[in-house]
Amino acid sequence: MELHGKKSFWAIPEPDPARRGFHSPPHSDTLTLSPRRPSTASPWQFLSPPRHSVGHTPQRPSPSIHYHCLTSLHRQEGNVHAIALAGRGRLILTGSDSDRVRAWRQPDLADLGLLRTRRPRVRAILVHGDTLFTAHADRRVRVWAVAMASASSGVRWRKVATFPARRLRVSLFRRRQDRVQQQQHREEISCLALYTAGEILYTGSWDRTVKAWQVGDGTCVDTFVAHEGRVNAVVVGQDDGGVFTAGADGCVKVWRRTYGENSHALTMVLRFQASPVNALVVGGTGGGGGGASYVYSGSSDGYVNIWKREAVTGRYHHGGYLQGHRYAVLCLAAVERLILSGSEDTTIRVWRREEGSGFHVCLAVMEGHRGPVRCIAVGVEMEMVREGGIGLLVYSASLDRMLKAWRLKVVSEHQEKERRKKAEEEEEEEEEEEEEEGEERRWPPVRLEGEEYGMTPVLSPLWVESRLRQSLDLY
Repeated sequence: MELHGKKSFWAIPEPDPARRGFHSPPHSDTLTLSPRRPSTASPWQFLSPPRHSVGHTPQRPSPSIHYHCLTSLHRQEGNVHAIALAGRGRLILTGSDSDRVRAWRQPDLADLGLLRTRRPRVRAILVHGDTLFTAHADRRVRVWAVAMASASSGVRWRKVATFPARRLRVSLFRRRQDRVQQQQHREEISCLALYTAGEILYTGSWDRTVKAWQVGDGTCVDTFVAHEGRVNAVVVGQDDGGVFTAGADGCVKVWRRTYGENSHALTMVLRFQASPVNALVVGGTGGGGGGASYVYSGSSDGYVNIWKREAVTGRYHHGGYLQGHRYAVLCLAAVERLILSGSEDTTIRVWRREEGSGFHVCLAVMEGHRGPVRCIAVGVEMEMVREGGIGLLVYSASLDRMLKAWRLKVVSEHQEKERRKKAEEEEEEEEEEEEEEGEERRWPPVRLEGEEYGMTPVLSPLWVESRLRQSLDLY
């Protein structure tokens, strides 16, 4: 991840009226916009955590979502760089500055043991089934088999392979050593992605390249220069095998594997602003093998850009951006039509893509971290789905060395419409009752009681007739 500029994290930027978002979440007009180029290095590396959060007007909670923090852990082994769900949703795995990968039980984060990799700084981790991939500071990927007997027992680890294989020190195998050096990245690996159908592992590196590895035998089948700067993120569309890469050059690129070959060809370059792209996530898939219909990219300018796939041409165009974060977006996650973004401003935002229209709404701003949110992982809590809506378990780690677990329940749009309709009906009934009460106060009811409102003799027809007869008799 590469950030540019000289503005401090603590310097609150002035809003720029010229910068408008595709969608502003409710009450987002009170939020301070992020600087175009955030700080070069995170201030959390050399400044103590603030006693008070950076001043801003908090967003009012949405009735569509309910969330709370389940637990928080402070790690002594350095910052957590990667989080992944494993064990069929029973495990959380974290990689940090140390040489250890730790296992935690969902959702209470009970310690279930650790894996000593003997290689420092686990930069990225990826889990598929019972297989764990870890990327280390030595520019290699280790493959592990993970087994867990029960939720209360520990985790068993077994090393399966290393990509590329370790160099042999015997001079007789100099050619093999040279081949391994050619396959190895020249700088640290920053991200991992797996194409499950083709069993191909993609590694992105700070050396600007992306490598494709055959999982079966660990051979590097292709290497291509992806960006002019560091490669910060790689994701794969599982429907069609399309590879999306994001880099410090501010571009999102789409690659396709050449049919019948192992090489990859560049098909599209997506760019909206000249700001480093730090995170990517696929937020929706099209039917019939059409590929990812939505791709989201988080940038250092604080925006989450939306790239929408055209149904006819299959090309991606810029569909707007999500505005709300004040500083760089460092990580993204997606579940169904929900997108979660973690930022340098210490918050996690929850967005929802409305069905049909594609309009995006910010449902919540989750606060609690005291450092930039570096990584997040999301799992669906199935028992809450039956109640209506969707229940999520969210795990986040920040540069304050805190690991947090959150529980979210998002009300379905149907339930929300029913709730709004019921609220409107109740409001109309209350207004009608108030109007009736006002009429009663203005016009008090007439009391038809004989003592007070009976006919007087002056107005009696018999009395008038008798008076007329008397007057005639006089004449």
